[in-house]
Amino acid sequence: MIRCVIFDIDNTLYNYTEANEAAMEALHGYVQEKLGLSPDRFDHLAAEASREITGRLSKNNPGGSAATHNRLIRFQNILETCNLPLHPHALNMYDCYWNTLLDNMECAPYWREVLQELQNRNIRTGIGTDMTAYMQYRKLEQLNLLPLIQFMVTSEEAGAEKPDRKFFELCIQKAQCAPEECLFIGDNPEKDIKGAQKAGMKTLRHCAAETSDREVKKLLTYSFLYNII
Repeated sequence: MIRCVIFDIDNTLYNYTEANEAAMEALHGYVQEKLGLSPDRFDHLAAEASREITGRLSKNNPGGSAATHNRLIRFQNILETCNLPLHPHALNMYDCYWNTLLDNMECAPYWREVLQELQNRNIRTGIGTDMTAYMQYRKLEQLNLLPLIQFMVTSEEAGAEKPDRKFFELCIQKAQCAPEECLFIGDNPEKDIKGAQKAGMKTLRHCAAETSDREVKKLLTYSFLYNII
């Protein structure tokens, strides 16, 4: 019997791909107008900054670090590389990206129905997500799902990223039940599904960018809620 269901956020509870495209379009507009950087040049610099930050952090943390997702650090590194002033651009770029992404997030109605049904059945609900805690809380708040979540695990808190076992062990600890009594729902076959399975959890793959609302609602309503649980 499932006693706890743990959800990934990005591309699981909402379509990250669409929201990110809108956020990047707004950011490209800012850096082109304010810094004279073309979208292609900026994307190249962002990729280089991400690789450099990841390489630096991985030396001390083989399991991965949530800081690799921190866009403020990434934007700071881009400005430093180009000898451009940090003020006011680093914070402006950060706000431009995240405010646009949050404004373009949309939660399908079935997730609220599912979470409410789980709550009605006294099944614990949690979040298991890479990234820093603050922005993931902002996303759940924007999706109006935060009141239906009982616990949260971020890679920032776990000190490791999915699929590292330490991440899923913390999920199981907070779930307050055995691994086989946990169901992990996520979009990434390697990080979410295989990682959770290796920790002994049951899994269900869902990618918001690939599956229609009707298909998922049918799956969750008939297969998930009434057969698995």
